[in-house]
Amino acid sequence: MNTRRYDMRTRDRGAEATGERIVDAMLTRFASAPYEHIRIEDVAADAGVTGQTVLRRFGSKSELMKATVQRELARIAAARQDAAHASPAETIRDLVLHYERYGALILKTYSEAPLVPGLPEIAARGRAFHVEWCRRAFPVDETLRPRDRERRIAQVIAICDATTWRILRFDGGLDQAQTEVALRELLLPLIDIGGSDAGA
Repeated sequence: MNTRRYDMRTRDRGAEATGERIVDAMLTRFASAPYEHIRIEDVAADAGVTGQTVLRRFGSKSELMKATVQRELARIAAARQDAAHASPAETIRDLVLHYERYGALILKTYSEAPLVPGLPEIAARGRAFHVEWCRRAFPVDETLRPRDRERRIAQVIAICDATTWRILRFDGGLDQAQTEVALRELLLPLIDIGGSDAGA
């Protein structure tokens, strides 16, 4: 009986590791190719399994894509939680590091989400998390009139967006350090740092 339970746990761990390899392979393919060009056979080969194994595990390419995005969004959310510090400057620094790792993938996921049934809803949850994180990480002056406060919150959310990072980093040609400085210059005048924003 104990041996059977041990064998089942071993099989479960093996199946979990196989699933992770498949998702890793899908993520690597998606990072470098349009979703429509990705073939199950190629993902399977990258993961060291057969196409049938991928289909048995995930059902279809779209379900595999959704599983991949859900896993990465969970990792991104955890990383973003870790990036929120007491110091706004430290939070901005970690936000830039976060986008150096995930920014291109986030933008690509949003742009290709309509191609995958169910993925726009997952992407929308990611956007909702981003908005809430911005509100918590960079609070604005509570004494502002509601309309002014909401406008300022919207500005903070826009500045913290991956699109803004891409514009500064690539369209604007800034390096990582310059991007951090630019975001600091944009954000700090908008947020409440120990009440210094009051009455603005």
